[in-house]
Amino acid sequence: MTGYGVGVSGIAATVEVLSSVTDADAKDVAHLLAQLSTTATVDRPRREAIVTHDETELLVVRDHERIVGAATLVTFPLPTGLRGHVDDVVVDDEMRGKGIARALLIRMTELATERGIRTLDLTSRPSREPAQRLYESVGFVRRETNVFRFTPPVPF
Repeated sequence: MTGYGVGVSGIAATVEVLSSVTDADAKDVAHLLAQLSTTATVDRPRREAIVTHDETELLVVRDHERIVGAATLVTFPLPTGLRGHVDDVVVDDEMRGKGIARALLIRMTELATERGIRTLDLTSRPSREPAQRLYESVGFVRRETNVFRFTPPVPF
């Protein structure tokens, strides 16, 4: 775990990339994911896959030892260049408004720049207007596009 100190209101925050997940970290991440999605479940194999996969990084912010914010950075090579995607940005309900999401996003944009990623994308539901203002304030630009999704059927 390499920490990167950031200015977050009211806490001594560090953005770090998890290289392993302790039981306490797993509990904190599960708590955050429950606030992000009612259907998200992350078991131990999936957590380990996230932190050991070469193109996926779980960035977190801690308040002392407790993880209070997280976001996932995925990078992938395409014929048009190295691309990145931000997913699952979440901050604990009790810690919102302190700059935690901003710190995560700024660190991601710095990593994208350092690594030569051509573009770093994220998506957001239209109803999440405060989140969209945050994304724009750290340098993301709204694109005129449609997002399409295919969900394979679950095998029985």
